Amino acid sequence: MPIYEKTSFGALLTMAAGGIDAYSYLFHGEVFAGLQTGNLILLGVNLGQGDFSTSLHYVISILAFFVGTILIRLWQRQPRFTQPDPVRKQWVLAYESGLLLLTALVANLVPSVLVTVLLSFAAAAELQEFRRLNGGPFTPLMMTGNLRTLAETTIDALVYHDSQALQKLKATGAIMLTFGLGACLIALTAPWLHLLSILVPAAILLCAWMMLIGHHSYNR
Repeated sequence: MPIYEKTSFGALLTMAAGGIDAYSYLFHGEVFAGLQTGNLILLGVNLGQGDFSTSLHYVISILAFFVGTILIRLWQRQPRFTQPDPVRKQWVLAYESGLLLLTALVANLVPSVLVTVLLSFAAAAELQEFRRLNGGPFTPLMMTGNLRTLAETTIDALVYHDSQALQKLKATGAIMLTFGLGACLIALTAPWLHLLSILVPAAILLCAWMMLIGHHSYNR
């Protein structure tokens, strides 16, 4: 199994994803960068209340995520990157980390909606490229499906003593825990780092990038 499908690697991705969404919500108009289901709900609520100016912020994030996904898909369709080679994943991680570093540089200089666009591009890149964990489907940004899996595997493992379900239970629990931990790290560092707290998920992604680089070099 490639390292980018292992639980330890997926945990870094979800930790970063939780941090990105917490940062965008806390500092940039209570808009999510990756959790577009939440943005759709908030868009509907604000439209229903007649708050069209706030609604626009959610529309921009949704569109940015859409465009960001298209950009990565075009990248994936390039002849040299059509195979799920770790090199492509290294480039996507570098791209995502670069967007977060750019966010740290410009967050004080540009409107929040533009920062949200950068963050949505980053979140879209992660979701589009990293879609498998331990041989199964994986969504590093959305925890509802993982919560369902956690409940299912809890029953299968503890009541029916299914060993495979137990392994999946441990992996899913780790993924959900690290997603929440990423958000927690933003809340903890925000009083000191303020807008620069986006450097926390950027550092986490760089750790994932170095893990991928090191593993690929070792196995060449």
